[in-house]
Amino acid sequence: MFKNNLTFAAMATSRKIVQVLLLSLFSLNLSGQIKDSVINIFQIRANYSFHVPSGDIANRFGPSHMIGMSLENKFKNNWTLGLQANYLFGGFVKDSTILDHLKDRQGGIINEYGEYGTILLTQRGFYGGASIGKIIPVLSPNPNSGIKLELGAGILQHHIHIENKDNNIPAVLGDYRDGYDRLTYGLSLRQFVGYQYLDSKGHYNFFAGFEFYQAWTYNRRSINYDTGVADTSQKNDFLWGFNVGWIIPIYSKAPQEFYYY
Repeated sequence: MFKNNLTFAAMATSRKIVQVLLLSLFSLNLSGQIKDSVINIFQIRANYSFHVPSGDIANRFGPSHMIGMSLENKFKNNWTLGLQANYLFGGFVKDSTILDHLKDRQGGIINEYGEYGTILLTQRGFYGGASIGKIIPVLSPNPNSGIKLELGAGILQHHIHIENKDNNIPAVLGDYRDGYDRLTYGLSLRQFVGYQYLDSKGHYNFFAGFEFYQAWTYNRRSINYDTGVADTSQKNDFLWGFNVGWIIPIYSKAPQEFYYY
């Protein structure tokens, strides 16, 4: 009985905490009536992007996706500073010959039970970086919205994700997998050209636009097992696509709704 009471009390306390946090966030979101004033706004942003590759990365992968979050501060002069973290993934791997030397005459790879195993190759990676931007209040409901120009720099990483169903093919498990995954990363530039909308009443806040990456990367594995040699050449990897997202604005100070002259 005592344990049940403690559990009930803990659940009730947790529920109250969640309610308080949600109410606080809601009140912060509505606190800024931004129709007439350019104000400082801290933003939590969630985004999705779709990209078409070009350059060296296009020889290995097809189109890809990113999902991620960013933290950004918009200053009173409409300049912005932000941090981004995006998870990259895709389902089309062009470089599918990396495991050919493990296949038998029938084109399959034998698992530890003497049966044909199942291997799936996909793309995985991430981008992490920082950015500076500018809001130009054109065709906007308030001076905090408008055309968004952004320039960023960070690290772009991508590799071939080798998934062995049931984990029963020793040749592609653990450290052996690293010899085939083509782990590649390096310095990347990022640009965004689009539109940011911050609702004057705080109800709908979003952004959308075109996004571009230019990365200069290297294969970071000491050797590729399928070729028997290291790949030390620089890669020029480019991604082109669109980016859309939702914004949770937190207003540090609401502007005055009434003015005296």
